[in-house]
Amino acid sequence: MLKKLLLAVCVSGFALTACAADNATAADPAADAPAHAAVLGNGVDASALKLVQQALAKLAPGVEVDVVNRAPMPGFYQVIASGQLVYVSEDGKYLLNGDLVDLGSRKSLNDAAWAAYRKAELAKVPAAARIEYAPANPKYRVTVFTDVSCPYCKVLHEHMAEFNKAGIAVDYLAWPREGATDLRGQPTPVYKEMVSIWCAADPRAAFTAAKQGQAPKPANCSNPVRAQYELGLRLGVNGTPAIFTADGRQVGGYVTPAQLLQALQKGG
Repeated sequence: MLKKLLLAVCVSGFALTACAADNATAADPAADAPAHAAVLGNGVDASALKLVQQALAKLAPGVEVDVVNRAPMPGFYQVIASGQLVYVSEDGKYLLNGDLVDLGSRKSLNDAAWAAYRKAELAKVPAAARIEYAPANPKYRVTVFTDVSCPYCKVLHEHMAEFNKAGIAVDYLAWPREGATDLRGQPTPVYKEMVSIWCAADPRAAFTAAKQGQAPKPANCSNPVRAQYELGLRLGVNGTPAIFTADGRQVGGYVTPAQLLQALQKGG
C-alpha cells in the first residue's frame, strides 16, 4: 500500500501523544470497502485522473485515489490517496513526497489541502452515526477518531466534563487500531467491542463504561464502525485519538482541555 510505502511522512510528534495503529492490519482497507469516486479540482479531468492512477500504480497497484487538484507549483498534480498527500508530475514520471510551503505566507499548502478534504468528508458523517458529548450551547465542535483500548483515548475521555465546560462538543467516531479484520479476515476483538458499543441501547453510557474498563454487552446491528474506520484511513489517521476541528485541521493526538481550547481559539 502507498500508506506503508510513504510511512515516513507521518508526523513523529503525533505518535508520542496517541496510540499507534497495528500495522499488521490497520494499514489495509477492508476488502469490501465501498467504492467512492475521486474528487477532481478545477482543470482536472478524467484523463488526468487516469494518468495519476497509472503513475501511483507503479508503486502501489490498486491504490485508491481520493482527490486530484492542480498543484500550486507548475507541472504537478496534488494528490490525496490512501491517507497520503503527494505530488505527481503532469507527465506521470515523477512523484514528490513532502511538505509544500508558500514562502510568501510561510504556510504549508499541504495543510490547506488536507483541511479542505477532511472538512468535506467529515461533514458527510450523519449525526446519528457519532457518539456525542456536548454542552448545552457549544462554542466549538471537534471530531475524534477513538479506540476503546487506547490509553491516551481513556485519559482524554476522563476530562470530558472539562472539554464540555470549555464549550467544546466532542463527536466520537470509531477507529479500532487493530483494524476491522485480522490477517485471516475475521473481525478483530476491538472492532467487535466497538460494534457492541455503537449497537448498545445507550451508546454514550456503553462508551464511557468501556473507557472505565467495563466490556460492553456483545451486540450487533447495522452500524457505522467499519465505514468510520475506512474513513479514518482515507483522512490519514494512523493512531488514536485523532482530533479534527470543524474546519478540517488536525490538532491531536492527546491534548488537554486547555490546549484544545487554545488551538480552537487560534483557528487557522
